[in-house]
Order: sequence, then C-alpha cells, then structure tokens
Amino acid sequence: MSREKFATIVAVCLSEKKGTPKQAVESVLLKQDFGLSGDAHAGNWHRQVSLLDFGKVEEFNAKGANVGHGDFGENLLVQGLDLKNIPVGAKLKVGPTTLEITQIGKKCHSHCEIFHRVGDCIMPREGIFAKVLQGGVVKKGDAVEILNGLTSSQD
Repeated sequence: MSREKFATIVAVCLSEKKGTPKQAVESVLLKQDFGLSGDAHAGNWHRQVSLLDFGKVEEFNAKGANVGHGDFGENLLVQGLDLKNIPVGAKLKVGPTTLEITQIGKKCHSHCEIFHRVGDCIMPREGIFAKVLQGGVVKKGDAVEILNGLTSSQD
C-alpha cells in the first residue's frame, strides 16, 4: 500500500494538571505505552496523546474565537491531515514515534473555558486520541504520516 501524503506538527503542547490549557513547548518525549512525559493525561490508557487539526482551529478562530496552541487541550496540533476521518486502529508515524489511533472525538462532561467564552468547542468532535506504540522525541515541524488505515479512491 502506498503511504499517504505527509503532514506536519504545528505545535507540541502539554499541561501538568488536568482541566487546564496546555502550553506549547519546543519538544517532548513520547514514552511507549504512556504518552507525553510531563503531561497530566499520560498513563496506561487509550488516550495517551490528543491530536487536533490545525485547519479546524484556524476555521474556529476565523469566527472570532481567538484561541491559541494548546487551548483545546490538544497535545499535537497537526496541519495537512483531516484527522477525524482517520479510523480507529490506523497507525501514524509522528517524527520518530509511532501512534495508534484509539478514539475519534470525545464526550464533553463539563464544558471547558473556551465553550464558556464562545459557546462552542471543537475538540469533542474534531479531536482524535492515540496510544504510543514506539516512543521518541517529537518537535514542532516533524512530519506526520499515515502508515495504514485509510482507503483511497486512487489506490
């Protein structure tokens, strides 16, 4: 199977406490079966890494939202892939790491600061989640590639 077009990491973000916006950092260590070193959501579960489509954030900001990198709680902000259409079970190569998609979207139990400010949040419908199969250091500008999981009309 041919590999899909490359995308890139626009921002790498983490937070030490759950329920707070994540802060952009230069690089982060993704640990196998754990997630981002130093991130509050890391651990032995299925949502070790959260990814969000940068294009969707730009669309949201075009409506006057004025949100920054990490404000939706995303770990990796990715440009060049329609993330929510990548199926569960697909594998992504992110820099030197390998991730497996485990969940598309999530239920919002208590509305976040962004929802209270502008009346909407895109993470529950646009965000995707993954577990770390192979660890390594990920940084802004790293390539993101779908290794499997998509079918294309060109294949």
